[in-house]
Amino acid sequence: MNPIELLIQYWPKYLEGLWVTIQLAGIGAILAAIIAPGLALVRLNGPAMFSVPVRVYVSFIRGTPMLAQLFLIYYGSGQFRPFLQDWGLWSLFREPYNCAMLTFVISSTAYQIEILRGGLMGVPYGEIEAAKAVGMSPITRYRRVIFPHAYRIAWPALGNEVILLVKASALASVVTIFDLLGETRLIFSKTFDLSAYLWAALLYLALTAVLVWVWCRAEILLNPQFFKSDRV
Repeated sequence: MNPIELLIQYWPKYLEGLWVTIQLAGIGAILAAIIAPGLALVRLNGPAMFSVPVRVYVSFIRGTPMLAQLFLIYYGSGQFRPFLQDWGLWSLFREPYNCAMLTFVISSTAYQIEILRGGLMGVPYGEIEAAKAVGMSPITRYRRVIFPHAYRIAWPALGNEVILLVKASALASVVTIFDLLGETRLIFSKTFDLSAYLWAALLYLALTAVLVWVWCRAEILLNPQFFKSDRV
């Protein structure tokens, strides 16, 4: 079977796997983006009793492979089955998809915390003082001045994190999830044709290229002053 024939025969499977990959990476990144800002503030300005646990969490996640984290959640949760059943959580942890999603959220949150912390530290102090001078409350300052500027600073690094999460989502296939790589492994087991992995690689490349384009367009909208044409 030549590569074109393989793609024609199995393209629905590739699309099914690609959709699962987009779900895992997309939902994982979005949930992490919701959690990370608050923890970044705790990590940066919180009292020691709160900031130290966040620092330990970030250090542990960033210092260990995501595959090990996935195994700890997927296989380790079985060790606590009675406890999880008592709390009504076993139905969540017994599904590999949920365990993979939880792993991606936990991992991406840790990285986004550090990225946002750097963005928050990069906000000029003069802007914060100006916001105080006009009478903005702390919540208003963070909502209208600090976080918008911090996200403009952190935006490229956040894009890199999303792209890395897309590629790391291939790890989900080791816990029987039929994402793009999982479907590819299944196709290869039927055909023993290495071009199956070539098409998977090209799909990952295409998905990454689309993400890069979207992220760059969003960066232009966030920082229009840096992308203005020199032409009058």
